[in-house]
Amino acid sequence: MAVGISLPRIDAYAKVTGQALYPGDLSMPGMAHAKVLFARRPHARVKSIDLREALALPGVIAIFTGADVPNNEYGLVLFDAPVMVSANEEWRIENGESKFSQCSTFNSQFDGVVRHVGEKLAFIVAETERIAERARDLIRVEYEDLPPLTDMHEALKPGAPQLHPHYPGNVMKRYRIRKGDVEAAFAQCDVIVEDIYTTGAQEHAYLQPEAGLAYIDDAGRVTVQVAGQWAHEDQHQIAHALNLPLDQVHVIYPAIGGAFGGREDMSVQIVLALAAWKLRRPVKIVWTREESIIGHHKRHPMWFHAKLGATRDGRLLAAQVEVRADAGPYAYTSTKVLGNTTVTCTGPYEIPNVAVDACAVVTNNVPSGAFRGFGAPQALFVAETQMNKLAEKLGMDPVALRLKNALRDGSLTANNMPIPPGCTIADVIMRCATQIENSKSKIEKEETPLSQFSILNSQFLRRGRGFACGHKNIGFSFGFPERCEATVELHGGAEIERAIVRHAGAECGQGAHTAFLQLAAEMLKLPADKIELVLSDTATSGNSGSASASRMTFMAAHAIQGAIEAALNKWRDEERPAVAHHVYRARPTTPMDEATGQGDPNITYGYVAQFAEVEVDVETGHVHVRRIVCADDVGRAVNPQQVVGQIEGGVVQALGWTNLENFVTRDGHVLSSHFSTYLIPSVLDIPDCVESVIVENPDPHGALGIRGMAEMPFLVVAPAVVAAIHDATGVWINDLPVTPERLRAKLRQKHEE
Repeated sequence: MAVGISLPRIDAYAKVTGQALYPGDLSMPGMAHAKVLFARRPHARVKSIDLREALALPGVIAIFTGADVPNNEYGLVLFDAPVMVSANEEWRIENGESKFSQCSTFNSQFDGVVRHVGEKLAFIVAETERIAERARDLIRVEYEDLPPLTDMHEALKPGAPQLHPHYPGNVMKRYRIRKGDVEAAFAQCDVIVEDIYTTGAQEHAYLQPEAGLAYIDDAGRVTVQVAGQWAHEDQHQIAHALNLPLDQVHVIYPAIGGAFGGREDMSVQIVLALAAWKLRRPVKIVWTREESIIGHHKRHPMWFHAKLGATRDGRLLAAQVEVRADAGPYAYTSTKVLGNTTVTCTGPYEIPNVAVDACAVVTNNVPSGAFRGFGAPQALFVAETQMNKLAEKLGMDPVALRLKNALRDGSLTANNMPIPPGCTIADVIMRCATQIENSKSKIEKEETPLSQFSILNSQFLRRGRGFACGHKNIGFSFGFPERCEATVELHGGAEIERAIVRHAGAECGQGAHTAFLQLAAEMLKLPADKIELVLSDTATSGNSGSASASRMTFMAAHAIQGAIEAALNKWRDEERPAVAHHVYRARPTTPMDEATGQGDPNITYGYVAQFAEVEVDVETGHVHVRRIVCADDVGRAVNPQQVVGQIEGGVVQALGWTNLENFVTRDGHVLSSHFSTYLIPSVLDIPDCVESVIVENPDPHGALGIRGMAEMPFLVVAPAVVAAIHDATGVWINDLPVTPERLRAKLRQKHEE
């Protein structure tokens, strides 16, 4: 048996000894170095770019601008962003002489307008990184500054400036759900809770900033070695921008220093490929942390107006939610993130009457995009805080209220369709509650506080506990065709002696490649050391889809299983070696109806429940989380130790978003662009204890019953912690993050009342 045991990660030794090469570690003979000129202005028209002084600097090889990009556009969902913002006028040096040109390849759809501080204007290639930096600083850009529009409510007002030609009224996308009769249902409710909530942006803060190496390989292909989440999508976008056949672009993923959704969109891929293609020479770039923070997207800041009603005995009757999400100027994944928020903002409950109106708004802020949870953490913060307020108003136990209304197989979702089979939220709630009870006696026996924080501030210390639960899609949604490919080779004589598994799935640190090995070993009944993996390379593997949406292990299990079954059939027919390729296509989903939201948007769901115990210093407003209990239904744990790692990592990352990480901007400029000003959790900020409860109810959609789970531990940390803060202090926090200043202000307000 290989599945269900905690095999050591196959990349662990190389990573802890430093043998594993990340993109920033790569080098080649004759390699040049590159830097990006960022606009660092939130909104401006680029009138001219003067490259003459920079090009004259000794050691500068070339400088590329938007005029050099054949198709100067990119985008994961829509091609609505420029690779580099072009200017109508450009000064270069050609053949030793200064030359002014009107850019013939100027992409009129973007109008030469900078729309956020992280826009690229030029890509400088030089013999050394230092020379490239000096040349970047010598480029002269003439701007016509335009007023930045950074408040999404202002952006929606009649007469607001139009920020992007594709999005009239600064509306990128709308979703609407109408189920039942909300107005009539609220009239029948005995108890109603209504409030406004906001959630902040979040920086991915992965270990390695954006980096990569591009060159022309032995087959003449433009090859890019870079960290990403979907090698074949990177290949597609590079090929589109450079107007090259797909087979002339080769993408390889070396070790990846974290991703969390932050590497789904393009960063250095296209500009690196452009330089290598033009120069026929290897080119390398490594961003600084500050460049990374301004240069890639963030978690969506969101605003909610929510209303929830129930009968006196706790039966939910109606939910109404208005959502506004700050998308920044370009789509990235905002249209899909907003869909997820729309589906989850009423929680994992059967509510007969639902109205949701959601809108993604165009602004001049840093673009928003994919981040672990993909719109569900914001939605569930609201849904679960509403449930906790309702429980308090009803005088009901929060767990009992949830169990009374939890979705079950056959229940109708907010989309007015049956929840996909395998709905286990009620069981997950019960498993979490049971763990809380098992821990209760231990907690009550503690005569002294656990944390140093408690000891130092004991006279101002208050303790509280909170509960929350949630659900989220597994796999792509809203009608996007889901697929994952694998190739398996079986070698040997009379018996299978070894196997080769080819798969393009990205290993972002989540342990996917170890899971692939265990799955193959289990299905082939071979020892793990008899299986070779060939991974993360568009030249050797078919399209795997993205390492996102908690889908990679779920989808790869199907693809590997299908390829193994086909290869075994060939083996039984005496074919040696037996080679088989399989493309797994999941059951189709559907877009939501524009008028009603009705539809079947997701293949299946993951489910989580969490309990939080906190200590609050009411003098300083600091919050210390003593204990988190996190129950996740994983279907079947391929590697239990890796599941626990995902739970602990997700909890800590979510706690950062909840209490600590304050992404600050002013008029579109990023003020928290370093780790000295953008604080992420350190070892002193993590919970004293995270209790991981692995629930294994086989998912009927999953190979071997596997259910994706990587995002689930993040989902409801915020509402559980906020409920615990309320239990400790009596104040509700509706705005994230819960900084000490924000909590102190609430406490003062309560005292004055």
